[in-house]
Amino acid sequence: MSQYKRYHPVSAMEFPRYSGIRSFMRLPQVSDLSQDVDIAIVGVPFDTGGTFRVGARFGPGGIREHSLLLRPYNPFLDVVLFEHCSCVDYGDLATVPGYLPESHAMIQQGAAAVLAHEGVTPIFLGGDHSVSLPLLRAVAAKHGPVGLIHFDSHSDLWHSYFDGKDTHGTPFRRALEEGLIEPARSCQVGLRGSLYDQADYQMTQEAGMLLVDGPQLHRQGIPATIEQIVARAGRGPLYLTFDIDFVDPTFAPGTGTPEVGGFNSAQCQELLRGLAPLAGQFVAYDLVEVMPAYDPAGTTCLLAANLVYEMMSLVALAHKTG
Repeated sequence: MSQYKRYHPVSAMEFPRYSGIRSFMRLPQVSDLSQDVDIAIVGVPFDTGGTFRVGARFGPGGIREHSLLLRPYNPFLDVVLFEHCSCVDYGDLATVPGYLPESHAMIQQGAAAVLAHEGVTPIFLGGDHSVSLPLLRAVAAKHGPVGLIHFDSHSDLWHSYFDGKDTHGTPFRRALEEGLIEPARSCQVGLRGSLYDQADYQMTQEAGMLLVDGPQLHRQGIPATIEQIVARAGRGPLYLTFDIDFVDPTFAPGTGTPEVGGFNSAQCQELLRGLAPLAGQFVAYDLVEVMPAYDPAGTTCLLAANLVYEMMSLVALAHKTG
């Protein structure tokens, strides 16, 4: 404990894990990021972009609630988080339920305020996937266009949905149009399920991004997929977005648009750990579409918390290896 950075969780040997206010991993709740902060957990409780089930506005709270058993040492990346990173829970960004343009503007502004602090890597907890668009706007304003690593069962590249340009099915179409991401360094992994027509399946390649669809990932395995992602990413800043419906609904039922034929918890962890060669390039992360109301046993929230932990471990690995 004496080797830990300034901000770290209270010890479970001093206070039981179930006690205290529910921050992520029981981290200090800090709104001033100006001094000695490396990782900021940031909630984005907004789901007006949803088109089927709703309830992702409660995702940040559910993820925090199920993070209490996480421990400092990740043996699979050989990092002790708080020896290498000072970590805080920043709380939630402000939104207005039901008002998408206004809330997206508020999310962008809030994310920009976090990113204004040099050396802080934010991990955003959604929220539906529409929130990735204002987050990417804030990230690109600071870092320029980024390579996108996108785990999902859907491409979210529709031009519109119900005549709406901004939904959880359109954020990356808008991001491409606005020049926020570099398609030549981007990939979409895990896409599967029925579609409206052939054009839907072709959208990723037509956008210039690498597609590793769900069946291909199952066939070729994780190591080969990681090789493709790493080769595609090249050099330069990266943004990782993880939609929890990438996971098979057997393991993660608590989401808005579940698709069968997905991936288990261990595969998700292995995929994120496999991104270790890119650890120093990630400038921000998000995890979205967690809906506690459809998660009766808490397995979705528990997995989401563990995936956020793997993201934190990548940041810590980047600090460790310099």
